[in-house]
Amino acid sequence: MIVFGTDGWRGVIARDFTFDNLHSVALATAIYAKKIQPEKPAVVVGYDARFLSREFAEDTACILASKGVLVHLANGIASTPQVSFATKQKKATLGVVITASHNPAKYNGYKLKGSFGGPAFPEQIKDLEKELGKVLKKKPAINFKSVDDYIKSKMIRLFNAKESYLRYLKRKIDIKAIIDAGTKVLYDPMHGAGIDTIGQILPQADQIHADFNPSFGEIDHPEPMAEYLGTLLEKMKGGDYDIGIATDGDADRLGAVDEQGNFVDSHRIFMLLLKYLYEDKRKRGAVAKTVSLTSMVNKYCQQKGITIKETPVGFKHIAQLMVKEKILIGGEESGGLGTIVHIPERDGLFNALLLMEMMITRKKSLKQLCDELDQEFGLHRYRRRDVLVTERIKQQVLKAAARRPKKLGRYLITGYDTTDGFKFFIENGWMLIRASGTEPLLRYYAEADSLTKVNEMLDEGMKLR
Repeated sequence: MIVFGTDGWRGVIARDFTFDNLHSVALATAIYAKKIQPEKPAVVVGYDARFLSREFAEDTACILASKGVLVHLANGIASTPQVSFATKQKKATLGVVITASHNPAKYNGYKLKGSFGGPAFPEQIKDLEKELGKVLKKKPAINFKSVDDYIKSKMIRLFNAKESYLRYLKRKIDIKAIIDAGTKVLYDPMHGAGIDTIGQILPQADQIHADFNPSFGEIDHPEPMAEYLGTLLEKMKGGDYDIGIATDGDADRLGAVDEQGNFVDSHRIFMLLLKYLYEDKRKRGAVAKTVSLTSMVNKYCQQKGITIKETPVGFKHIAQLMVKEKILIGGEESGGLGTIVHIPERDGLFNALLLMEMMITRKKSLKQLCDELDQEFGLHRYRRRDVLVTERIKQQVLKAAARRPKKLGRYLITGYDTTDGFKFFIENGWMLIRASGTEPLLRYYAEADSLTKVNEMLDEGMKLR
């Protein structure tokens, strides 16, 4: 079964994510691209560092080319932000990234990008799924020539996805100030698509997990959360670096570590960049956040009179707002956010550099900046638990949550939100339960004014049946 979830179609390689299934999706993409742009449609295709990603991307490119779609194919590993940037820069009809983002190594996936340089809108995904449904029903023979044949006919054009993207970064971020300040950086690309990038921007940066390794080595999930960043956290405790940064498998998400080895979660990164854009860069616009992001955002926007918009989980909802309205910053709890000074896309490396620029501008360490958040908004502590479950248990939990319990353990529930999953509010805290759109998981999210309260809520939430 081929389903586009929160962020594209993902499946286990050889079981779900097969060449046959990929060919059907690629054919549907070709048909859809030609419907959007009947004259001279073009698609940018890129791929990450996963097992068989290059081969999956080449087959995708060949099928698109066989149907008369011009393909700009990355000539090496490319991050999702690089593909999105190229899609906009080349004025392509669509973009495709072969990636399973932060999923374990046994997964691969297929992300669709819009011509505007960000995730395809939910309506676009539905339109693609309609075409896919027709393809799967008719089961047409899908024949195509070799990559070399299409390159010779100029229906596939190879390009370097990094070059123009890195030039763009250097124009948008004050890289010179970061270098001149002697900022000591430790970067963990988690064996993902961020490899071979930081050295071309910050030559002084050190790296770990920066070699090509489709199995991700010691890393279970290439996701920049504290539980997967043990080596980075340990190395940062030595006091040799000003900031540690990590990006996920396709380099669109960011995690950070301060100079004392403390993990800085995506909620605080979002808040810091929101404050930097509004207070230092004097940028204006509404703020967009998913229901799983920190309530500090709501407090800040209320203080400053900034319009706030809340969406279901999934950056595609944020991107749609960024394209249609003036959005200062938008993002989700998983480490992905987009800003008014960039394309409407998550970009881990861009946001890391923007965070460093803030440190230089304010002449403060990352820990000092985070401490200021506590002083301004009070303690906001957060954790997420991902639990593998059977379909039966998943339905039991969701049905129990839908019955709207009155309490979570000893905490009285004061309100509910069903924008995406089930969100329960308590005094100075909240918990959200939702099913993952990309893995067989239930996700439990909680924020409160102490980690003790956070863990209690998570424990109680996991007992729901």
